[in-house]
Amino acid sequence: MFNDFINQFWPSTVDGLAFGSIYALIALGYTMVYGVLRLINFAHSEVFMIGTFGAMFVPFVLGINSALTGLALVGVIILMILAGMLASAGTAVALERIAYRPLRRRGASRLAALISAIGASIFLQELFALIVIPEVFDRPQQGRIQMALPRIMERTELFSIAGHPVRVDQVLVIVAAIGMMIVLDRLVNRTKIGRGIRATAQNPEAAVLMGVNIDYIVRMTFLIGGGMAGVAGALYLIAYENTNYYIGFLFGIKAFTAAVLGGIGNLRGALVGGITLGLVENYGAIFFGSDWKHVISFTILVLVLMFRPTGILGESLQQARA
Repeated sequence: MFNDFINQFWPSTVDGLAFGSIYALIALGYTMVYGVLRLINFAHSEVFMIGTFGAMFVPFVLGINSALTGLALVGVIILMILAGMLASAGTAVALERIAYRPLRRRGASRLAALISAIGASIFLQELFALIVIPEVFDRPQQGRIQMALPRIMERTELFSIAGHPVRVDQVLVIVAAIGMMIVLDRLVNRTKIGRGIRATAQNPEAAVLMGVNIDYIVRMTFLIGGGMAGVAGALYLIAYENTNYYIGFLFGIKAFTAAVLGGIGNLRGALVGGITLGLVENYGAIFFGSDWKHVISFTILVLVLMFRPTGILGESLQQARA
């Protein structure tokens, strides 16, 4: 078993970093909404799912059926990321306007908002199961349909580590995800919108007295968090070339685990938690088998809630540096 770990260490590390980067991007939406509203937006998993379908529209509309190279490939990747961001961000803003804002204005309890989030999640999943897949992709609905993306890029080796190849798509996912998280961190810590988000997270009443438009800040929080989930959806689709209407379920729970692990309400904690979770579940799969990856992830969630409920970093969004 120890020899298996040594032999599979580097491939598992690269895969763990790639999956962890996707978890981290999705976790940003959970952590931002929680930091501002103290709400666990369980419908965020379907925001990610819709981002994968939004990104899938690009190669279908362009009629791409073979791998691309050069500027054509770069252009298609950028278009897929933008389409995923637009689809997810639009969905997140619509969710805030329809499912959460009426409850917030009526002073409803957090339990009511949580129930609304679960209901919205189920609605979106079933909507795509019943309407989008059969109509848009012209496929019959027969159980759980796996939608395949035409290969837009070759899985070529970019470099190797200890004799193990690292593919270009894996590097793309990791670099793009880290880049987006750096941009978001700068936006929250260095811009006027970011100051409004942090002020609202710290004290909404005082923020209103200082001239902060709470509805605008909440809408921007959902917009930004949804956009990050859309980037995650596009990167997942580019790297793994498939999606389905129920894909958000497991990814959503794992992203929530990553947010809790890093410290929910902490943007940098989402990055730490996502990467850590991706690595741990892949290392665990070496010892226990790939069928145990999900068990490992959820075991981590339970252990963190039992022994370190504030997460690894523990700092909340409202405490971020100005």
